[in-house]
Amino acid sequence: MVSLAKKILCLWLVFAAVALGATEDNTNVHDNSRIALFLQPGISFLSFDQREYFQDAIDTIYHEFLGQALDKRDTANVAKQDFQKVNFCFPIYAGLQFQLRQDNFLSVGAGYIYDNESVVLSDQNSRSHNYSYTLQGFPLFLEYRFAIPLNLMSLSNESLFSVSLRWYWVLPHTEIYTSWGSLSAETPYYGAGFGISIGYLLFNWKSLYVFGDLGYSSISVKSKKQYADIVPDGPEEKAKWNIGGIQLQIRISLGVWNKPEIIEDSTTTDSLKTNATAGAKDSMVISVAKDSAAISTKDSTATIAKDNAAVATKDSSANVSKDSAAVPANKENTASANKQEQKTPASNNNATPAPAPARPEAETRPNAEARPSAEARPE
Repeated sequence: MVSLAKKILCLWLVFAAVALGATEDNTNVHDNSRIALFLQPGISFLSFDQREYFQDAIDTIYHEFLGQALDKRDTANVAKQDFQKVNFCFPIYAGLQFQLRQDNFLSVGAGYIYDNESVVLSDQNSRSHNYSYTLQGFPLFLEYRFAIPLNLMSLSNESLFSVSLRWYWVLPHTEIYTSWGSLSAETPYYGAGFGISIGYLLFNWKSLYVFGDLGYSSISVKSKKQYADIVPDGPEEKAKWNIGGIQLQIRISLGVWNKPEIIEDSTTTDSLKTNATAGAKDSMVISVAKDSAAISTKDSTATIAKDNAAVATKDSSANVSKDSAAVPANKENTASANKQEQKTPASNNNATPAPAPARPEAETRPNAEARPSAEARPE
C-alpha cells in the first residue's frame, strides 16, 4: 500500500509540474482540427469489489497446507501472499475525433483494460503454487467533449478546461479468467455504462494538443456463469462486476484535417497598430485643439462684450455731460432774449415820432450781455 501511495503521489506531482510549466502566453489554444486522431493512456483504480472471493480462496488453501504439516518444520515452510486490496491498471484508449463546431467534439474509440493479480503460496514441502485472476475488458465508447466557457472557469485568458461525457459498450473477450476457470461477459447492444471526466490543456503545438484528464467511469458487466465456476467456494449466482473506476489520463490528439489558418503579416499588423496609435494621438490633439478653440472663442466673446459695455458706458457718460452743459447755455440765451424785449418798448416811448434808427446799445455793451441775470445764473 505504501508503494502504491508513492506511485500515485509521483504521478500527481508530474501532472502538477507539467501544468505549471505550461505557457500561458499562447493566444491560439482552440483546436482547429476538423478530424483528429487521439491516444489516451492512463491509470485506473477499478471498482472490482469481488476480489474478496479470491482472497478467501487463498486463505482456504493456506489453511489446508497448514493442516497437512506434520511438524514445526513443515509448518514453517507454509507461507502465503495476499492479493492487493486495490485493483489498479494502466488502460489505454484510442479513437477518432470530429469537431462539430468550435470547441465541441464528437469522438468514437475503443480501449483495452488489463489487470492481473497473482500470489504465490508455499506448502509444507516448500513447493510453490501460483494463483491468479485477470480482469480483461474491451470497451467501445462514444464521447462528446466540449470546452468550458471562459466566464465559467479559467486560470488564464483562455478556455483551457474541457468536459467529456462517454457512453460505453463492451466487445467480446471482456472476461475474467483465473487459475480455476474463466467466464465471459455479455455484450448488450444498449451499452454497459457511462463515464465523465474533466480535462486541462497542458501543452499545444500547431495541431498537437495534450490534455490531462481526471474522471470516473462505471462499466458494469455480467455473465451467464457463476463465480463458483472460476473460484473455489464462490457464490452460486450469476457473476457481475465492474471494470470502471477513477481514472487519471493523458489525452494526446493530432489533427489530420485542419481548418485553414489565417496568417497575418507582422509588418502589416505593426503598421496597423502604429496607425491606430497615431490616429488615437491625432484625435486627442484635435479634441484638445477644439477645446482650446472653444475656450478662446468664449474668452474673445466675453472680451468683446466687456469692450462693448465699456464703450456704451463712455457714450452714455458723454451724452449726459453734453446735456448737462447744454442746459445752462439755453437758460442764458432765454434770459438775454427776455431782457432785450423789456428794453425795446422803453426806447420806443422816449423816441420822437419821426422814425430813427435804433441805437445798438445792447450790442455795444458787452458787459450787459455777458453779465447774466439773477434768473439765468445757474445755482
